[in-house]
Amino acid sequence: MTDRVGFIGLGNMGAPMAERLLSWPGGLTVSDMRPDAMQKYAESGAAAAGSAAQLAEQCEIVCIAVVDDAQVRAVLTGPDGVLETAKPGSVVAVHSTISDRTAEELAVECASHSVEFVDAPISGGAPGAASGRLAVMVGGSEAAFQRIREPFGAFADLIVHAGPVGAGTRMKLARNLLHFIAFTATTEAQRLAEASGLDITALGKVVRHSDAVTGGPGAIMLRDTTAPIEQGDFWLPILQHVRDLGEKDLSLALDLAARREVELPLAELALGRLGPGLGVGIGPAAERKSP
Repeated sequence: MTDRVGFIGLGNMGAPMAERLLSWPGGLTVSDMRPDAMQKYAESGAAAAGSAAQLAEQCEIVCIAVVDDAQVRAVLTGPDGVLETAKPGSVVAVHSTISDRTAEELAVECASHSVEFVDAPISGGAPGAASGRLAVMVGGSEAAFQRIREPFGAFADLIVHAGPVGAGTRMKLARNLLHFIAFTATTEAQRLAEASGLDITALGKVVRHSDAVTGGPGAIMLRDTTAPIEQGDFWLPILQHVRDLGEKDLSLALDLAARREVELPLAELALGRLGPGLGVGIGPAAERKSP
């Protein structure tokens, strides 16, 4: 609780995260390329640093929320960067979504300065940051994870130790893979609904309502392996049921799409891959649709 936290990058995500750290008992220092972005934090009791190096000189934990790999490298290793002044034993946490290879390379550079590095990408968006309900996926040592848990609790209510450096980023990439494939599937659903004369904004309300109740795609992410499920396994009848319902509804949607002359390439892939992906094999509805 006595570690002073530094926060670099007060943009769309960083600003609400840093704001929730204003009450951190160890104190907060902020830094941003825009002096005006730091003003309200300074007025609320935080220290404002003119550079990443000046911030690192004051802090034991340094959080970085900038745009991409190049900016993270510049903040850490460039002129007036964190590693010019970082205290031995301090922890640098990168919240930006970067390459896992970049994370591993930067961890080596940090280690040469006796600094711990963790990749700590976040999920939940600006609303999650503002409400303190982010999920943080941390890649790093157990010691570093324990150091950052309490301050991260100011802006997150789920903090997962994914594994060694790079694991946090790999978990975030898997999570976002689901996110954006789901968005692409959403565009197919909208096209089918629109071609059927439906109000697609009303459909959106139904999707948000039902996902809030059922948990959406996360509702099936319960097993600790993706291997095929063997006979007698507890999950076999449950996920067979999910497959059978899914194949039935996908088949009906594809029939409707054919009549409305709407192409649904993701739905066609899903019909053949749902059962094998669940580990229960292809079901009868998908077999009937196979050429």
